[in-house]
Amino acid sequence: MYGVRRVKLPNQLLDNIGTTIFTIMSALAVEHGAINLGQGFPDTDGPADVIEAAAAALRDGRNQYPPLTGVAELREAVAAANRRFYGIEADPAREVVVTSGATEAITASLLALLDPGDEVVLIEPLYDTYLPVVQLVGATARLVRLNPPDWALPRAELAAAFGPKTKLLLLNSPMNPTGKVFTREELGFIADLLVKHDCYAVCDEVYEHLVFDGLQHIPLMSLPGLRERCVRIGSAGKTFSLTGWKIGYVTAPARLAGVIARAHQNLTFTTPPNLQRAVAVGLAKDDAYFASLASDLAAKRDRLSEGLRRIGFGVLPSHGSYFVTADFAPLGFNGDDADFCRHITEHAKVAAIPVSAFYPGEAPRHYARFAFCKREAVLDEAVERLAAHFAARRAAE
Repeated sequence: MYGVRRVKLPNQLLDNIGTTIFTIMSALAVEHGAINLGQGFPDTDGPADVIEAAAAALRDGRNQYPPLTGVAELREAVAAANRRFYGIEADPAREVVVTSGATEAITASLLALLDPGDEVVLIEPLYDTYLPVVQLVGATARLVRLNPPDWALPRAELAAAFGPKTKLLLLNSPMNPTGKVFTREELGFIADLLVKHDCYAVCDEVYEHLVFDGLQHIPLMSLPGLRERCVRIGSAGKTFSLTGWKIGYVTAPARLAGVIARAHQNLTFTTPPNLQRAVAVGLAKDDAYFASLASDLAAKRDRLSEGLRRIGFGVLPSHGSYFVTADFAPLGFNGDDADFCRHITEHAKVAAIPVSAFYPGEAPRHYARFAFCKREAVLDEAVERLAAHFAARRAAE
């Protein structure tokens, strides 16, 4: 007689994570016919010449496995962009790795640099893939929180998070969801801590070209003494409004880049060659393209922010990225941010993301994140829907 069969459980961490909030809210938006200002993707395609380059590359007979670290054209273009925009010199053959998106680049970098028992400094609110990867490696997160409305860097708390087991800091600038662009002074303080504690930094800079209000994106890698300590991650999806292509790129010292490439080979191994060659075309575009990308998005940010303020939201500053954070407490809504985002998706037909999703523990519960990387007519319609909904609510009270 057979004994009772016991089924072993899958990885408990992954089993407990659940589906990402971005997928949940996007599905809810589809279900209710809502305008999706939740997930951060544009609603128009990127530059026509870049798309045409990808289409042409499909027909040129080079559709087999490309090199593990990326096609030479793109690695050279990434190195040239580092030099052009930031004065960073990088060897395209030894210090650039192309990945299947920036999320994979982050994962490969953390896998490459961390061992079980290491500590990682993370800054809240944070992109939701950071903490699970740190935990999967067996490392420990030390969380430091930025607080609204100004998201200032709490220097004493950050310094206290570093210790003898600290291996690296994961830095996101421009920052999702806050729109914060770290200043040169803040970066200098961070640099001093990295040197003092002999640590690395993994720098998620996917919004590097989406910076507004006359501010400047400054890679941590470009600061004196930081070149050999930093891993810099960029994203073609954000820079060229082609998020579905999933092309990321890593710039790192040769010793680190080699290990990151070995992590990459065990995740996706390589990335579609036609898309890589098209992104190389994009990175060579003239300065006017990159300037107009930022100015056009800044105008959309202002358009949506002004509309939300007219409705009664408190809108926090956003100096970069695709997003604005809005305080819905002035509207008198009875519920937390998850309730609010579900409510407006179902009843106002506009989707947003609850900001508490960017915190692994206790979090502010009266903020929603809205994406403004949409057509102006779509932003206007979203504001009109929200205005009509909350006007009706007030009239019914």
